[in-house]
Amino acid sequence: MRADESILGLKRDVMCEVAKLAFAGELEEKAEFIPQKIIPGTIPHWRCCVYKEREIVRGRVRLALGKAPGPEDNGNIIQVIEAACADCPISSYVVTDNCQNCVGKSCVKSCRFDAIHPGKERSQIDPNKCKECGMCARSCPYNAIVHMKRPCKASCPVNALTYDENGLSVIDEEKCIRCGQCIHHCPFAAIGSKDSIVPVIEAIKSDKEVYAVAAPATEGQFGKDINMASWKKAMKEIGFTDFVEVGLGADLTTSAEAEEWAEAAEKGEMRTTSCCPGFVNMIVRHYPKLRDSVSTAVSPMCEISRYLKARHPGCVVVFIGPCVAKKSEIVDQQIEGNADYALIYDEIAAIMQAKDVKLEPVEDVYQESSVFGKKYATSGGVSGSCLEYLKEIGKDSDLKVAKVSGGAELKKTLLLAGAGKLPEEFIEGMCCEGGCFHGPSSMDDSPKALHTRKEILDKADSRSILENLEKFDLSGFSRFREHPLYDPLKESEKQDEQLHE
Repeated sequence: MRADESILGLKRDVMCEVAKLAFAGELEEKAEFIPQKIIPGTIPHWRCCVYKEREIVRGRVRLALGKAPGPEDNGNIIQVIEAACADCPISSYVVTDNCQNCVGKSCVKSCRFDAIHPGKERSQIDPNKCKECGMCARSCPYNAIVHMKRPCKASCPVNALTYDENGLSVIDEEKCIRCGQCIHHCPFAAIGSKDSIVPVIEAIKSDKEVYAVAAPATEGQFGKDINMASWKKAMKEIGFTDFVEVGLGADLTTSAEAEEWAEAAEKGEMRTTSCCPGFVNMIVRHYPKLRDSVSTAVSPMCEISRYLKARHPGCVVVFIGPCVAKKSEIVDQQIEGNADYALIYDEIAAIMQAKDVKLEPVEDVYQESSVFGKKYATSGGVSGSCLEYLKEIGKDSDLKVAKVSGGAELKKTLLLAGAGKLPEEFIEGMCCEGGCFHGPSSMDDSPKALHTRKEILDKADSRSILENLEKFDLSGFSRFREHPLYDPLKESEKQDEQLHE
């Protein structure tokens, strides 16, 4: 069960109401009444009053509509709902009952901002004066002062979260890598991402071909009886033209990336994987000297999208998975031929609920990916697939790969790489610790779910990567990125110019 399971109900209710109205064509006239429908009456459920609860729901409605929750929008897919964030404790340093109210008052003497004063029973910190330097905590001989780091800030791997003068969380646009970790670590559900529910539904209602594609991480998240065939059936019931597993795209990424690795090895150059957009964003925004080391092979999501668009010109491709950063890959990186929209599991669940469609066991066998493509969902899967592919094409080599996941390990590895001290030749980087299966919007990434996933993968046939790719017409599209990685500073300047216009 997810850590924020108890507060997910409200999010899903909002998204489901938006989805129902979108299918009915009644969004324009009825969206404004969703807060009253979800929070009826006068008795509050979670906050101080129903009016604050409705204001929070109003912000969630705007996110579900693909908008910022308030008047300010810096273009980031991740946004703070201020009305919800206001309930979080403002003081970062707190004096506990361990305080002995000693005569020495080292805490008071250490503060340069006159923020801490003696109290009747213990010292008191004025949050309006406190600059969070931590000198009082370090000087206290009883360790009576503790640092209460907010969960959202503690979860951010790149220190992109700060607080404004009112104690509200602020996301630094230039630092944020869109990994989404802060969203599900906030106990007040005050941080969310812009959704693509409405444009996806509009595409389904149109005369366009619309394809749903699900990440390899999907298998195991919904129980042992729910496989890719279950998803194929459910997506067609919703109204999608068809469904394809992204594992096929992973096989395509493998074929491209492995060949690039082999060429780089001959030249003595280092390369990093490119399939995790959070990892790519981290390199671009925080380690720009390594930008040219990122593989030019596009991600599995982009590969499968290019394949479908080559076979079905004009079609719309909708990615489904546990990854918030996939939305950033589409919006920020703007790689030609990529998926048109990315939905996290909660969003597709809301669409299914609106159409009264459920994931059910299906006896049919559906597999368009090798088991190596399916293994992209866990740490070591990408590099393992690349090494397997090189072996299959007769280029078996002794390549040294650093398999790294999680913010702290990524930063350490990238620092070593930037300094030229990394012993490995290649880096497999995944923003989420353990890989995509543990993405911020996973439905269930517990040990039990991992065991379920293993059972499902054990049933897959043992086709090789080459054997699998030979089954498909791979003409008419490129497996590589055609342009340099985006420059976040230039993108920020471009957005500022558009706002001024």
